[in-house]
Amino acid sequence: MPILKPYLAASAIALGALIPLAGFAQMAMEPGKAQAAQPASMTDGEIRKIDLEAGKVTIRHGEIKHMDMPGMTMVFTAKDKALLSNIKAGDKVKFMVVYEDGKIVVTDIQPAP
Repeated sequence: MPILKPYLAASAIALGALIPLAGFAQMAMEPGKAQAAQPASMTDGEIRKIDLEAGKVTIRHGEIKHMDMPGMTMVFTAKDKALLSNIKAGDKVKFMVVYEDGKIVVTDIQPAP
């Protein structure tokens, strides 16, 4: 048994060093949790396409800071289809997105000033 003690101690130290990394990896998989300290804010974008029936909107957007997401063009699901009724392709907008039930969801869209 005395021979195993150094190996058990080294294993415990190695495991203790790796456990915090597992928590970091979990946060990296969920963008909303990793950036919880930064308040959500409106993002500038341009409407590229609207699918009112499916409740989806394609937006070319700038950086979404509270989600640590770079600017790109992507399809979002609208939390409420009514958000899409007063916009059209080509409109410059400010919009709010949140991470909800595993999806990034648009919760507000307003014409850009």
